[in-house]
Amino acid sequence: MGCGIPVAAMTGASYGQGSGPMWLDGVSCSGIEPTVKNCPSKELGTSTCTHGQDAGVVCRDIKVVNGSSPCNGRLQVLYDDHWGGVCHTGWGLDEAAVVCKELGCGGVVELQSYVGPFDGPIWMDNLTCTGKESTLRACPFTGWGVSSCADGLYAGVVCNDVRLANGSNLCSGRVEVLHNYQWGTVCDAGWDLTDAAVACNSVDCENPVAATTGAFFGQGSGPVWLDDVICSGNESTVMDCLSMELGTSTCGHGKDAGVICNRELKISVAYIHTII
Repeated sequence: MGCGIPVAAMTGASYGQGSGPMWLDGVSCSGIEPTVKNCPSKELGTSTCTHGQDAGVVCRDIKVVNGSSPCNGRLQVLYDDHWGGVCHTGWGLDEAAVVCKELGCGGVVELQSYVGPFDGPIWMDNLTCTGKESTLRACPFTGWGVSSCADGLYAGVVCNDVRLANGSNLCSGRVEVLHNYQWGTVCDAGWDLTDAAVACNSVDCENPVAATTGAFFGQGSGPVWLDDVICSGNESTVMDCLSMELGTSTCGHGKDAGVICNRELKISVAYIHTII
């Protein structure tokens, strides 16, 4: 549908009951199919469901494009059924923090500006967020489509797809990684200081004091994405280290891995991407 990533999968006819046939039932998507009709399901039209069980979805009206993951790239927002850009005027860490939070990613790694021109309108300009807003739309700005973005620089961001959860500061906690729009954990099988050093570096902290095991920071939720992680120490993220195939771990969350790194997080501020 050209919308952002999903926020919620709605059930029980949350948007009211439909009419006509119940075409799909028992849908089981992997997440890479181009449409839900390409997902495994019962034979078309053989459902025994009623319209009281109609499915729905809530998609985000914000996304990043032209990046290497759903957590980095040029920022776009959806307004009046059209995607448009955000001017870099006033673009700072507070604004980027709101975007990273709204995208469901980790903290801000970098601010970015992209040189245009790009197709589509400039929807937002002169944003002034406090960083505590839950959505970018809650921040003051000049008004939808009201922009003086004369120098053609558009806002972008790099958010982290690795985060530390449930720690006492930004540089300690349970290691969690983002895959297929879902946060999951790392099994502690083979987890050592070399692996922990990569995790610390990926959240911009220095070398670890400890590589914790046995859900030291509490048990996580969601998939255990990584197991038998073997890092050389040169990787930029634990997702680049050798491991079992993503999501194939037989670990339980009682074996979630964590780290204690030895300094507070630092943010590196922005550089400009020129798009030709």
